[in-house]
Amino acid sequence: MFSGIQEPTGGVARYYRSDLGKNARVSNEITGYAVSTLLYFAEKTGSAQYRDAGLRAAHFLTHLAWDRALRTFPFEYSDNCDQPKALAYFFDCGIIVRGLLAAWRASRQEIFLETAIAAGHSMIGDFLAHTTIHPILGLPGKCALPYEPKWSASPGCYQLKSAMAWHDLFEETGEDCFRDAYEAALHAALANDCDFLPGVDDQEKVMDRLHAYSYYLEGMLPCADRPACRAAIRNGIERTARYLNQIAPVFARSDVYAQLLRVRLYAAHLGVVALDEAAAGNEARCTATFQLESSEKRFDGGYLFGRKGADALPFVNPVSTGFCAQALALWDDYQAGAFSASVHDLV
Repeated sequence: MFSGIQEPTGGVARYYRSDLGKNARVSNEITGYAVSTLLYFAEKTGSAQYRDAGLRAAHFLTHLAWDRALRTFPFEYSDNCDQPKALAYFFDCGIIVRGLLAAWRASRQEIFLETAIAAGHSMIGDFLAHTTIHPILGLPGKCALPYEPKWSASPGCYQLKSAMAWHDLFEETGEDCFRDAYEAALHAALANDCDFLPGVDDQEKVMDRLHAYSYYLEGMLPCADRPACRAAIRNGIERTARYLNQIAPVFARSDVYAQLLRVRLYAAHLGVVALDEAAAGNEARCTATFQLESSEKRFDGGYLFGRKGADALPFVNPVSTGFCAQALALWDDYQAGAFSASVHDLV
């Protein structure tokens, strides 16, 4: 898992360029996802190989990706000192912090917690403006970029997944600023819920927004005991499933199936809503159809990004692979009567 796109530095490439026979640039965000995924499966399987790869990726984040002068994680890593580090994304930073906290819990190496705390403070100071979270900053000045219509370049409920980093930091440190920042993000996300879907008329773009909306549902799991969040999760599961089933014959993303299945399982485990086993089983079967068997080691076992009609899209996506693999592992646990995952484990 991730072996074909993890560089010797520990950083993980955004994807593999099969046309050129080489990896794309190392992505700090994708490396953050890789840490969480590898350490989840290391714990689940007892694999030292997964653990070593996960901690190697975490060390890349603390020693190379973290910009100590700017106190942030730039969008992509570059070892070229003359190349400007032009952007920082709120979403990326939160995913990286959660990966570092997973590394801290797995190893108790102080550098992981120290960097996560520093990044969490910077996320508050750099991105949070009252009840709005700026999605993208220009570097080095850390000025918020103008918002754009596409969901990833505008504030929205999807940002709550990344804000889980603040919730997790509060649990580790007890610092009120982290709790307050998560609460501000939660308030803004709940207010944006009804407006986010469908958001556009184009069905394929609605499918993309389902991926983002699923981040919002995941981001509410830490407070699933609150009435407003319980209601939003129940309603969100129903809305996501309805749009997914409508649009899937035209365009389907593997990660949306996986994310919806994960939220269903967690919501049932947390007592939010009884599991619709027929729907969950169908989502598990659909998720599995995206997995590849290949003689090429880089692709074998990976999951395709999506499908248009009956045609698979030729992208083996590392994040989709992490989501799908975890969703099916959780489904297997549920079927075996052994589901006991923590929200911390959510990749």
